[in-house]
Amino acid sequence: MELRQLEYFAAVCKEMHFSRAAENLCTTQSNLSQQIKFLENELGVPLFDRIGRRIALTDAGKIVLEQCHLIFERVDYMKGAITDLKRMEGGRLDIGILPGDGDLLFDALLVDFHRTYPKLSISVTETMDVYEQVVDGTRDLGVTTVPLNPDDRIAVIPLFHEEFALAIQSDHPIAKSKALPFEQLQQLKMVMFGPEHQITKIIHSCCQEKGITIDSPIVSSTLSTLLSLIEQGIGASILPRMLLDYLDRDNISAVKLLQPTPSQDICIIYRKDKFMGQAAKLFIEELKSFVQNVIDQTTRKLG
Repeated sequence: MELRQLEYFAAVCKEMHFSRAAENLCTTQSNLSQQIKFLENELGVPLFDRIGRRIALTDAGKIVLEQCHLIFERVDYMKGAITDLKRMEGGRLDIGILPGDGDLLFDALLVDFHRTYPKLSISVTETMDVYEQVVDGTRDLGVTTVPLNPDDRIAVIPLFHEEFALAIQSDHPIAKSKALPFEQLQQLKMVMFGPEHQITKIIHSCCQEKGITIDSPIVSSTLSTLLSLIEQGIGASILPRMLLDYLDRDNISAVKLLQPTPSQDICIIYRKDKFMGQAAKLFIEELKSFVQNVIDQTTRKLG
């Protein structure tokens, strides 16, 4: 049994038509038919029922097709492993992150990582569809909220628990408070991300829990704009406490929110059934170490 015969078989299964499959494989229909016949003879069973001009998989054909997918996955894994072994620090790593997380997790980290591994090309894309893009293979890694019911193919590495705080101009009277009941947000003008943003969804969920609405006259898709509006006293916002402590802006104070304290769990995700190169493994370890350092620095500062 040859790998080429299995590839020919899978191509016919995809089209359910010999001539179209032969065209896609850039071979002749007679050669394709001959290779399928060799495979059937070796297995001792027909793989297709030939009904006039139509074909259909036999039960044996269904078994072979299922195993073909597994074989092709292992072959791809082997090729990827060999390629990665040859270039080690080279290659490309595509990462999807939630909007805003780049300011906390990636700006400083990417500079250090690039200096250590200059041959590695890294692409970081902010998107609300991190999970979906990792599942469909668009991204190698994702940094996102912990999925509730992850696909069986998805591996989840917990990264940190993230609480949100009120970000407000330091001159505002509330900035002197150690904490603020969530429901008092009704008394403030807010500047926030759009309704599709994960943070906004969490805030809306908390509002529904308390049976309140908050005033949000300005909506922005960028963190830098929100921070500028807060510093100018245009409005307050709700942002990750770790991010606010990390940025440490003189004109912005972080006030803890109570009853409830909005929060989420952040993780790294990747496809378990896809080859993970050395670059991805190194980056995961660097990211985990970086986050722990940020947490330690924040704890010392607050302590």
